Amino acid sequence: MASPLIEKPHGWFRSWFQKVWKVRGGGLYAVGFAISFAIFEIQSLADDVLGIGALFSGQAFEFVINFFIDSLKNTIAAFMWPLYIVQWQQPVGAILLGLAFWLFPSYLKKPIENWMFDGELEEVEEPGKQDSA
Repeated sequence: MASPLIEKPHGWFRSWFQKVWKVRGGGLYAVGFAISFAIFEIQSLADDVLGIGALFSGQAFEFVINFFIDSLKNTIAAFMWPLYIVQWQQPVGAILLGLAFWLFPSYLKKPIENWMFDGELEEVEEPGKQDSA
């Protein structure tokens, strides 16, 4: 039987997502932040590709500074991702967000952790549990 195309994530995406997952609490907020940030960065990069002519007209420094400023803006916007969902279709957006926060820990958190960390989180968390017992 052929193995699945993606069995285990590797490389920079995995390490970046692990950091986001741990820092943002490993829940729906972390997933929403990561997805929002990726979407905002892709949109920003698409706009930057259109402005690539600035590199050839001697404005390389300005191009790089604008790229970093856009990334900072995208980070701040990604922190506010729940607001975009609530504003999407009121009151449906708020109801869907509430349902997502309620259902995510029960149905999606463990499969995501198993796929992303391959049991590494359980190894880190278990010694603390043994000490308190």
